Amino acid sequence: MALSDDFLPLFDIPEPLKAPLGHVHRRLAEALEQADNLAGMTGRESPLEDWQGLSTERREQLARVLSVSDFVAETLVRYPEWLLHLDASGELDTAPDAEVLRDWLEERLEAAEDEAAMQAAIRRFRRARMTGIVWRDLTRPEGIDMWATAAAVSRLAETCLEGALTWLERFLEPRWGRPAPRRDGSEQRLVVLGMGKLGAGELNLSSDIDLIFAFPEKGETEGGRKSLEHQEYFTKLGQRLIGALDAVTADGFAFRVDMRLRPLGDGGPLVGSFSSLSGYYQDQGREWERYAMLKARPVAGDLDAGAELLASLRPFVYRRYLDFGAIESLRELKGMINREVRRKGMEGNIKLGPGGIREVEFVVQAFQLIRGGRDTELQVTSLRTALTRLPELGLLPAEVVEELTPDYVFLRDLEHVLQALEDRQTQSLPDDDLDRERVALALDMEDWPAVMARLDEVRARVRRHFDAVIADPEEEVEEGDAGQEEGIALESWRALWRGELDAEEVAELLEEAGFEDPAAAARRLHGLYQSRQVQGMQRIGYERLEALMPLLMDAVAESEAPDTALERVLPLVESVLRRTAYLALLRENPDALGHLMSLCSSSPWIAEQLARYPILLDELLTPETLYTPADKERLSDELCQALGRIPEEDEEAQLEALRVFKHAQVLHVAASDIAGTRHLMKVSDYLTFIAEVILEAVLAMAWKHLTRKHGFPERAEGGRAGHAPEFLVVGYGKLGGIELGYGSDLDLVFIHDGAPRGSTDGKRPLDNPVFFTRLGQRIIHLLTAVTPAGSLYEVDMRLRPSGNSGLLVSSLEAFAEYQRRDAWTWEHQALVRARVVAGHERLAARFAEIRGEILGRERELPALRDEVVKMRHKMRDHLGGKSGEGEFDLKHDPGGMVDIEFLCQFAVLSMGHETPELLQWSDNMRLLETLEATGRLPAEECRRLREAYLALRSAAHRASLTREPARGRTEAFEAHRQAVIAAWERLLEPPAS
Repeated sequence: MALSDDFLPLFDIPEPLKAPLGHVHRRLAEALEQADNLAGMTGRESPLEDWQGLSTERREQLARVLSVSDFVAETLVRYPEWLLHLDASGELDTAPDAEVLRDWLEERLEAAEDEAAMQAAIRRFRRARMTGIVWRDLTRPEGIDMWATAAAVSRLAETCLEGALTWLERFLEPRWGRPAPRRDGSEQRLVVLGMGKLGAGELNLSSDIDLIFAFPEKGETEGGRKSLEHQEYFTKLGQRLIGALDAVTADGFAFRVDMRLRPLGDGGPLVGSFSSLSGYYQDQGREWERYAMLKARPVAGDLDAGAELLASLRPFVYRRYLDFGAIESLRELKGMINREVRRKGMEGNIKLGPGGIREVEFVVQAFQLIRGGRDTELQVTSLRTALTRLPELGLLPAEVVEELTPDYVFLRDLEHVLQALEDRQTQSLPDDDLDRERVALALDMEDWPAVMARLDEVRARVRRHFDAVIADPEEEVEEGDAGQEEGIALESWRALWRGELDAEEVAELLEEAGFEDPAAAARRLHGLYQSRQVQGMQRIGYERLEALMPLLMDAVAESEAPDTALERVLPLVESVLRRTAYLALLRENPDALGHLMSLCSSSPWIAEQLARYPILLDELLTPETLYTPADKERLSDELCQALGRIPEEDEEAQLEALRVFKHAQVLHVAASDIAGTRHLMKVSDYLTFIAEVILEAVLAMAWKHLTRKHGFPERAEGGRAGHAPEFLVVGYGKLGGIELGYGSDLDLVFIHDGAPRGSTDGKRPLDNPVFFTRLGQRIIHLLTAVTPAGSLYEVDMRLRPSGNSGLLVSSLEAFAEYQRRDAWTWEHQALVRARVVAGHERLAARFAEIRGEILGRERELPALRDEVVKMRHKMRDHLGGKSGEGEFDLKHDPGGMVDIEFLCQFAVLSMGHETPELLQWSDNMRLLETLEATGRLPAEECRRLREAYLALRSAAHRASLTREPARGRTEAFEAHRQAVIAAWERLLEPPAS
């Protein structure tokens, strides 16, 4: 019996491939006939009959695979029975999982008595599995795509590595023993880090595997005939592991192994201890090694120890700041690749050539290097995972990712087909017409011209997106300049910065750029250039400054007030001379420079904030959020995400994250204020929202800290407090009145509802009063502690019961009793502006009841009026009357904001018992609206008071941003002042009858 001539269907095979397929068919027939003869002599079952019994669908798949892949054809000619095994195990349709692969390989290795047998077993195992992988890739059963193919090859490589390593450890143990345990008593094994596409779990069909070997601790092996130092033992073990996979034998090779990514490359030790690796990367690690380490993942040996090693190296790979300097390194690396491609004539290479696989990888890895330290979601080895996360983080538009993803898949599919032809590592397009037909068939495309048309389209798109991320910003600016009839070239600014122009040329250049005082601008630039800080900069920092300054001067010249912009932005440049990643950030983002000039020109306060906290420069990169402050829900979500990336026990990092968050969000509010995109009331609302979400986070942090140590306090009504803080943070003043300004401090009062004589239930219990006092102290510490990003807020606790002489934290009942019996009228005035800003809902409802009770009391009107007026005069004498001629203090002088606040407080205290609607609100605007709605004050008077309050607060906000005193010209506010004074005199100082 022989394989029939019509066994392989030819109807869907392109005509040029039918003759080669017929040749393969004849070779298979000969192989099966030999196998049939051998089976007859040995009494074994012949595969020929089972081949003849393959289904029509399987035969069609076989014809397709054999038409494309010489590798599969050669494999089946040598081992015809393998097709039946692969079919029976389901491997032609589904990839076996890691556990199944491991069991299969262990079974084969058990019979290996020496290294030659072990290598033969691994090579045959790898060849069989690769046959199944190529089959699935070319036939694409359900669930199989490029990603599944790449994952299957990676899983196979990991299985072979672990199988060979385990076998070698057992085989070598009698001779050299086992490594000594670690100091903690745990077993010590070789750590194998997979780099590149193996680390990503995205290997191609015929890829090298890039590895780094490491071991945890130095020592000597134990239990063998000869003891070796760990360095020597792991080196010998590593050499044999490489040979187990890489050596070419009669069975070929398993995986080509590349060790050049280890420290010092081929010139460095093959294996390094954890301490030596950490020291190397900390002291000598280069930028390209950071790029390589993005993909590092433990793939064999001690996986837990490998994860421990990578955790220790994470600060080297991912900077805690935005590292735009990384993009320069990627640009240089890409330039080296481009030169090599041109030198070798490899423009058609789909990996390294323009618009190729590497450019997609560079786009993703640029964001990982720049942002990974801050956006920890990007700390992943998989390109696919990182790419999908870029839109979520606002780093790439979703439509760009939607183009890059299928384009990358097409390039990788094409790469897999090229490698499936002969199991050869190649990314070069074929010159042979027959191979081109095979590629078109494998990709289900009509012909080779169709393949090239699609490839050209894909590469053009990839190159466009690559250029958008990696291109040199100076080139972009120069191109923009070239398209304008007017403007100053960057070369002129570079010459000015370097002092290459004479005085007349300098003056002419700066006048042309719109400077009103060219001499002062020139002095400022020359002073910075000649300063000790600049002249003492290291090479890389100096180069970054040299690259930035022409772009910066170009942006200054484009601003509305170049003199002001330059004066305010140079201190920022000086502040980051030693933190040159920020110089790189500005250089890489010309649009950010434009926003910087606009904001600094408008507000010296913003310029000072940016100079003090350069990390805020990051916010200039996303104008859609820069000028659009977040509402409270989004603020809470963003802060939760930021803190969620940091281990709970790392309080220093959490504090730093809180401060960066606060400064960034306040910058958004200020930017929107300057741009005029937010109403005044909304500015205060947003500033108040920021404080509230921070207070909620700080309360939660402090509660966790105390309860971890001391347990949970006992409630007043019995039982224990839970994980949600049973505590209140009450905001007074501007915070309570939802009227925070830039730089406002927080007037706070702390209240608890614990059992007066109760205690906590932890290992180190505290009496409840002590616990809650420490909780309050902890909150104040978290709010006021200074980190590199400054502090959060100044805190004022003087409005608590009995002021500075009172307890830091009061029980709810003690607070109520104080307000009922001992509080002064001015304290009830302050209570008008009080509300819960963070804490337990049940306690907050109880506080609102107590506040309503106190403010809703009926009071003797003459006595109340007298107390309020006395307090106002006392404040005015102390704080007002300090304005110059023609000016008045927006807050404290007669007719100012404080008069309106006192009017509202008087109204609540005098009318609250008859008009309970007034007891709901703590902010002046809604109190005035309620007074109008309820008819307690004339509508026109309320309208004029609201207009005056808005005008005064708007001017005060603007004064904060421009760093000017909170004063106004008398004539500009005369009408508003008279409206306030008239209301004051009618309600609080009526003429004696």
